[in-house]
Amino acid sequence: MNQTIDLILSHRSIRQFTPAPITAQQLDLILQAAQAAASSSFLQANSIIRVTDTTLRQQLAQLAGPQPYVAQAAEFLVFCADFHRHLQIVPQAHTGFVEQLMIGAIDGALMAQNALLAAQSLGLGGVYIGGIRNHPRDVVTLLGLPKHVIPLFGLCLGHPEQLPEQKPRLPQAMVVHENRYPEQLDRELLADYDRQIQNYYEARSSNNKVQTWSSQIEATLGKEARPFMDAFLQSQGFNLK
Repeated sequence: MNQTIDLILSHRSIRQFTPAPITAQQLDLILQAAQAAASSSFLQANSIIRVTDTTLRQQLAQLAGPQPYVAQAAEFLVFCADFHRHLQIVPQAHTGFVEQLMIGAIDGALMAQNALLAAQSLGLGGVYIGGIRNHPRDVVTLLGLPKHVIPLFGLCLGHPEQLPEQKPRLPQAMVVHENRYPEQLDRELLADYDRQIQNYYEARSSNNKVQTWSSQIEATLGKEARPFMDAFLQSQGFNLK
C-alpha cells in the first residue's frame, strides 16, 4: 500500500461541510488535476462551470433533488460534455454521433475523479450530483449552455463536517472476470453481499433502512429513469446519429 492507494480506498461521499472556503490555490490545483486526465483522441471535449452565484446555487440545489449541500458546499462544479468549442474552431465538423456522447461522458467522469482525488489529497471532501440531470433543460438555461454542450453531473467540494461509514463494494470476484464473462451469476456471493449491505444500512449512523443491494437494484431499475433524456440530448445536438 502507499498514500495514493490509501487515499483511493478511503473514499466516502461527503454531504456535510464546514463554512470554511477552499482557497484559490487549492481550487487551482484541483482544476489542474482535472485537466490532467486522459482525453480521447485529445479532443478535450469537456467544460467545467464553476457556480459561485448563491441564487444560482439555490436554484440548482432545488432542481437536483432538492439536495441542500449543492448550495452549502464551498465549491460546486458542473462537468459538461462540450462540442460547441470544436464547432467554433471547425464549423464543418461532423457532430451528433453517439460515440461523441460517450467520449464526452467518459472523459468528463475521468476529469471529475481526478478533481475529487486531488481535493481529498488536500483534506477536502465531496460528492457527485447526478441529480443535475433531473431537469437538464432548466440547467442549460440557468448556466447559459449553448447547443452541443450538455450538463453531465455536478461535484460539491468543501471541508468535511462528517465521517460517514464506507459503503461496502461488490466482491471483486463478481466484478473482475478473466478472459470471458461468466455464464452464471454467483448467487452465493450475491447472497453474502446482500447480507453485508443490509447490515450496513441497518447499523450506519444516519438514514438507516432495511434494504439489500438486490432490492435496491430492483427499486432503481424497476422503472424508467429520466425518460426525457433522449429528446433532451437530441435537442442539444447529441445522439443524432
